[in-house]
Amino acid sequence: MAVAGLRTGADVTVYERSGGELRDRGLGIVIPPPLHARLVTTGYLGAAMPTAPVATRVWLTRAPGERTAREFARQPSPVTPCNWGLLWGSLRAAATGARHHRGLPVTSVARGPAGGALVRTAGGEDAYDLVVGADGHRSLTRQVLAPDLRASPAGYAVWRGTLPVSASADHRRPLELLREAWVTIGFPGGHGIFYLIPRGGGAAPDSRLLAYAIYATPPGRSADETAYVRQLADEHFPREWADLVARGEHTAMTCHPVADLHAPLAADPPFLLAGDAAGVTRPHTASGAVKALQDALCLEDALRTSASPAEALRHYARERTPEGARLVELGRRLGRAQVERTPDWTAMDQAAVDAWCRATLAGASSYLYGDMG
Repeated sequence: MAVAGLRTGADVTVYERSGGELRDRGLGIVIPPPLHARLVTTGYLGAAMPTAPVATRVWLTRAPGERTAREFARQPSPVTPCNWGLLWGSLRAAATGARHHRGLPVTSVARGPAGGALVRTAGGEDAYDLVVGADGHRSLTRQVLAPDLRASPAGYAVWRGTLPVSASADHRRPLELLREAWVTIGFPGGHGIFYLIPRGGGAAPDSRLLAYAIYATPPGRSADETAYVRQLADEHFPREWADLVARGEHTAMTCHPVADLHAPLAADPPFLLAGDAAGVTRPHTASGAVKALQDALCLEDALRTSASPAEALRHYARERTPEGARLVELGRRLGRAQVERTPDWTAMDQAAVDAWCRATLAGASSYLYGDMG
């Protein structure tokens, strides 16, 4: 959002909670190749930022009565996997013209007496014509626009992890597959997703991490989350894929409950909500970073074509509010189909998967599903 402001001639100040740089956050994201190309062309992202693009989605499950993998479908699904830390670094480099206050959390935002906005920190109070709340799922800025809004829990969780490709060198077939595709493994009551991302942290541009996300209902608060997801993989994944989850050389591993929310208005002058502040969709849409990047492009366009900041924010709200609502509904639909009401994966074939995807999307569009919408 800072880059969008700078590109339209705005005087930009950025308040960051963290006092340091985002480094070695190995967890991966994916974005659509056309969006990545546009961001590079327009200067948001550097062309040298490493990515790990693949063009195909492969569906696997565990063969009944065995521990081997059964591939039951392939679909065209081009994605550009990225590393959070590398993405942050590239965007930060493009925003060097802004004033950055690192390690200075915002304590509150409020409407100013003259129609602007007030931003308060431990260092005092400053007034601005326009305030962008890109402050995450617990956004202080959103509380000004929608003070009673609360997240809706999905009732299940996602386990995310990354590990060096070298740790899985003994598993030749999974690695060969992941170099050309991203993989979905279906099991009763959930699924797992595997893909490669750039390593970052000064590693060679073609150095990779193996990233995964596993969706299932957690066993309870007292359970060991790491042990549980490994047990889950051992019970339901083909042997080689379960072994990957069981490896101890993880560079990162997290578990968090899945939830969603959507602000009823993405902007109301002088405030604008971006990214997770405007709405949190279930991760099945792979749209967290995508939506935030699209928010920035929309803000740039609105600022360029509007006569005033207030008009620009109303332009932004008209475009981004319904898109956020669409993604939340799509995430719920995908969650029902892939976690809450999973099909019998062992009975699926190519035709069944294609039909199931079309029925799940119900005419909606998602870059993860090609042109099936």
